[in-house]
Amino acid sequence: MAQQLLMPKATAVWLVDNTALSFEQIATFCKLHPLEVKAIADGESAQGIKGLDPIATGQLSRDEIARAEANPNHKLKLSEPKVRVPDSKRKGPRYTPVSKRQDRPNAILWLVRNHPELKDAQISRLVGTTKSTIEQIRERTHWNSTNLTPMDPVTLGLCSQIDLDLEVERAAKGRPLPTAAELGATLEAAQETEKLNFSYEREEEKEIDADAVFAKLKSLKSDRKDEDEDDQY
Repeated sequence: MAQQLLMPKATAVWLVDNTALSFEQIATFCKLHPLEVKAIADGESAQGIKGLDPIATGQLSRDEIARAEANPNHKLKLSEPKVRVPDSKRKGPRYTPVSKRQDRPNAILWLVRNHPELKDAQISRLVGTTKSTIEQIRERTHWNSTNLTPMDPVTLGLCSQIDLDLEVERAAKGRPLPTAAELGATLEAAQETEKLNFSYEREEEKEIDADAVFAKLKSLKSDRKDEDEDDQY
């Protein structure tokens, strides 16, 4: 039975505020994305979440934190629990808090538009919805489809970036390779271009006749002089 970290985001908040660990070390230990940890450090995420001291809960030791601070490549390890808690096997879609259920259609629309390779079962696992709701949003038959706005489920807190990346990676494995038509037009092979005959015709430059040019200028001046004389009368 694998050990699980209690309240990973609250633990990450405490580690960011009270240790010199790197974002990657905290992300690996709390099973978060490094960008999530960076957002916590910048105050853009986990606002209002009180940090959970992993030393007080017996999940980490001070010596383990000190070793990780001294060695950036060291991965934090959970302390052996004094009490074994059996893993709870979740069946069905992910549970979504009541306060965030209104954001699920926006998250589904974002996933459908930005990751069309995801299957309905994968979207259901990520945001905790039903296949019928996903089909309604795909087909624009949802009762509130006109008011929906695509929103990142990670930003909404419906799933973690690691879960999203994992589902996208799974979907990409079963996706067929793109065809030449999908990739668009490509350059022709050198053997084909060598067969083409390109001929460039240069127009011969005409010789400039100086006498003709001066004669034309004189005629223009005489015409201009006649026009001025007519205007005087």
